[in-house]
Amino acid sequence: MRVIRLAMVLCSLLVIAGCDDERGRDAMVATADGRASEAARDMLSAGGSAVDAAIAAQLVLGLVEPQSSGIGGGAFLLHWNEAANRIDAYDGRETAPAGVKPDLFLNEAGQPMPFMQAVVGGRAVGVPGVVAMLWQAHKEHGLLPWSQLFKPAIKLAREGFAISPRLADAIAEARPLLRDPSARAYLAMPDMSVPEGALPLPAGAVIRNESYARTLERIATMGPSGFYEGRVAQAIVDAVQSHPNPGTLSMSDLTGYRSIRREAVCGTYRKYEVCGMPMPSSGGLTTLMILGMLDHYKLGQMQPLGTTAAHLLAEASALAFADRELYMADSDQVAVPSAGLLDERYLAERARLINPGKAFGTAAAGIPPGAELRAAGVDRARAGTSHLSIVDAYGNAVSMTTSIEGPFGAHIMAAGFFLNNELTDFSFKPTGPDGRPVANAVAPGKRPRSSMAPTIVLDDKGEFLATLGSPGGSRIIGYVTQTLVGLMDWDLTMQEAIDQPQVLDRNGPVELEERSAIVRNAPVLEEMGHKVSIRPSISGLQGIWRRGDRLEGGADRRREGVVLELRGSR
Repeated sequence: MRVIRLAMVLCSLLVIAGCDDERGRDAMVATADGRASEAARDMLSAGGSAVDAAIAAQLVLGLVEPQSSGIGGGAFLLHWNEAANRIDAYDGRETAPAGVKPDLFLNEAGQPMPFMQAVVGGRAVGVPGVVAMLWQAHKEHGLLPWSQLFKPAIKLAREGFAISPRLADAIAEARPLLRDPSARAYLAMPDMSVPEGALPLPAGAVIRNESYARTLERIATMGPSGFYEGRVAQAIVDAVQSHPNPGTLSMSDLTGYRSIRREAVCGTYRKYEVCGMPMPSSGGLTTLMILGMLDHYKLGQMQPLGTTAAHLLAEASALAFADRELYMADSDQVAVPSAGLLDERYLAERARLINPGKAFGTAAAGIPPGAELRAAGVDRARAGTSHLSIVDAYGNAVSMTTSIEGPFGAHIMAAGFFLNNELTDFSFKPTGPDGRPVANAVAPGKRPRSSMAPTIVLDDKGEFLATLGSPGGSRIIGYVTQTLVGLMDWDLTMQEAIDQPQVLDRNGPVELEERSAIVRNAPVLEEMGHKVSIRPSISGLQGIWRRGDRLEGGADRRREGVVLELRGSR
């Protein structure tokens, strides 16, 4: 992670948005790649808003970090409006095509097909939502012209960019890419000495993407119709339907897509108000459930990530994940007892199940107020997704988590970008052993359950305090929760909170981050009755914390994130 400070007299330079009493504050961006951070910074320097900067960053991330996110996928965006003292939640999650059937991921014997067999190809592609969501957010909170936000990504696509070490590793590990003609031509070099006839490009190789540049030019000029209609839309449909593992996504699915502005889900932890995404993301609700249980324990008096604190984090997480599996899904199609899951008495009841000195084993779901009994689904976490956090000079903030699901999504390209495999976030089986329906079963128009957890924190006066989030599949929830605890219980800086060795529990083994100090806790945790798994982290946390009148940023050293600060005049 690199931090770059740029001292600027903002009011003298930034005339596009006007210079009044609202300008002159510090601004900051934290994204997963320095080139995306630079694009976001340039929009802020031109007088843009946090949403303007987020759009420019996303378009660059889709180019330089295509394994993680892009316009072929979906995203969730939380926006803090300083003037209105309001948080809005923008849902750009993909939707299932109208032609899907309940047996989408079942084989001829009625059993779930192997996961990667489901992932690769058109079968798993949902209707992309990023472009529609960014357009909606820009209409409501953008300051710069829409077309201006596309210029950094278009320029970089045409002039070329160097493959980063992380992208090179992802290309080398994603062998199915070599079977897609467009991806093969883009990310590999011919070599007839190997069976595939090509080798993945190495780190440092410079590549260009004219197809992506033309697609962005079309969207910059036409708005969302440049993506959801015409030649780009047709390229998406053709790639999905002509693949050997085809899907049903159609032109009518694309033209019918709508992003949704929802009400953020919020809860109190200590003296803070923590807000996240509502359904179809389980991230916000599950994070708040964990914090609601931990609120009954004095973590601030415990050694940060000592054995007791790690145990409490794991047990509260396991209980929340048990409920998540049973009840959480797209609330537009399934009755989700969100209020019941956050009910203070219910969370107190769940917290009483935690023995501070002994693990309870696998947690069972509870019965919150308003619940309908359902069957549990199955989670699969892969190392895709990206997160960005931005605070602009007006005091507005964005927390946005964006994804194409797994590395390189469905492993197919269309019009210069990769298509998602988000439909594999649905449960493969539509019903449980007892015949009860699974809440997260696939259905036409339904949005698959997500774990993305973009988060905004307010202080005890209701003023903006922090924006943060992470990639990491269902592990996102643990990464974000632990970072929040580090900030709010242990008074860590944002970078210190992100740097913490990680412990999490998705109602399975307690996962400890390999090659970190937390591994020392394994023997004691096992004596307490936990099953322990030592594994690498797949986090990519980005966050900004307002400490006094200064912004304090952090980016995950486990990836290639960069924080950029713009100093305002005071």
